[in-house]
Amino acid sequence: MANVIVFGTRDFASLAHYYLRTDSEHKVVAFTVHREFMPEQPVFEGLPVVAFEDLPQAYPPDAYAVFAPMSHAKMNRNREAIFNQFKSLGYTMISYVSSRATCLNDGAIGENCFILEDNTIQPFVRIGNNVVLWSGNHIGHHSQIKDHVFFTSHVVLSGHCTVDSYCFLGVNATIRDQLTLGEGTLVGMGANIMKDTEPWSLYKADGTRPSKVSSKDLDF
Repeated sequence: MANVIVFGTRDFASLAHYYLRTDSEHKVVAFTVHREFMPEQPVFEGLPVVAFEDLPQAYPPDAYAVFAPMSHAKMNRNREAIFNQFKSLGYTMISYVSSRATCLNDGAIGENCFILEDNTIQPFVRIGNNVVLWSGNHIGHHSQIKDHVFFTSHVVLSGHCTVDSYCFLGVNATIRDQLTLGEGTLVGMGANIMKDTEPWSLYKADGTRPSKVSSKDLDF
């Protein structure tokens, strides 16, 4: 068990607090943000908020761990920057893996990962640092997810795939087996990837267009 400081005072921090409080051995004792983002009242969800600049004095790294469950802003590079700042201060960064996730990869999961319920992680999968897997993804056998990656929900990553750093995968994206997603690939909602991608490429599926037939005219 660790006493943990969570980075942020918005939705992701609130969710992290919930999951850690209800489904982990860790105890959240405070939140932190940079001084310029400190709230008027330095309290969030009933716990103190401390300026990041004051964190080592208030909660020294030899006594506390940290968790930074941030969004994919700027293709995960904002989350990477905070990850690196914490590491430079000497903090241990915990990962949260839901007890309702199916993890068959012998714990090959890095630091500061946020893995929610109903993920299926098959054998021989390797997951790097600072990775977010939102609810309900399938991570196929012998695949590798590198650092600073974000999966939304219901993504299918088939077997023997490599996801390079900084990638983002939207809801219901599907990746064929034996593929490599180049660094910084953005796979949009519902897109199907059938071949390797180039670094910092973007793939999106066309939105479904409404039919000219009115739903009022249907028999069901």
